[in-house]
Amino acid sequence: MEELPSKVKEKFSGVFEPALIEEMIKAGRPMRVQAGTVILDLGQTMPEMPLVLDGHIRIMREDEEGHELFLYYIQGGDVCAMSLTCCIQDKASEIRAIAEEDSLLWVVPKSKMDSWISLYSSWRTYVFQAYNNRFEELLDTIDSIAFMRMDERLMKYLLDLKQTKATYIIEKTHQEIANDLNTSRVVVSRLLKQLEREDRIEMHRNRIEIL
Repeated sequence: MEELPSKVKEKFSGVFEPALIEEMIKAGRPMRVQAGTVILDLGQTMPEMPLVLDGHIRIMREDEEGHELFLYYIQGGDVCAMSLTCCIQDKASEIRAIAEEDSLLWVVPKSKMDSWISLYSSWRTYVFQAYNNRFEELLDTIDSIAFMRMDERLMKYLLDLKQTKATYIIEKTHQEIANDLNTSRVVVSRLLKQLEREDRIEMHRNRIEIL
């Protein structure tokens, strides 16, 4: 456990003032989550705000019929703007946050959120930048749904994963991809085969290599 405060300093050095980092360490605590863990679900409120130290968290929406739609990922050094809003305003969550892989979070009490905004300029900048980044990602998602063919959406999804995880190997089943894109496994399988014929990807069992 002794290395965790150092991990916080390492991740946020240059982002926050030293005084804020020390306060984050004093007020916060670590949380380790396994891949597949639901960190925040629809309708839940948040007594604490999670910041990602390591790993990737998938943010999803769900309609009344239970259909899910992938929105974006957050990774090391990030915070989910929607979760931040839920925490500050004490609102029920409208998103689902799921650990894409084993991840390490640092959670701080929501009582600190308002005071840090008034006390630390770096925290204000961080919060506003988080809102801006997530807003741009949401616009990107809307554009892909509204203006892209499904094969283009699929390829963009794979390329976004490559950039987020810094690897050309995407370890996802066809059903998991279909869930994220709110389509059927049959459609995803057909389009992946099409992309493979075009030499854009190479398929293996439960993983896809981007060429």
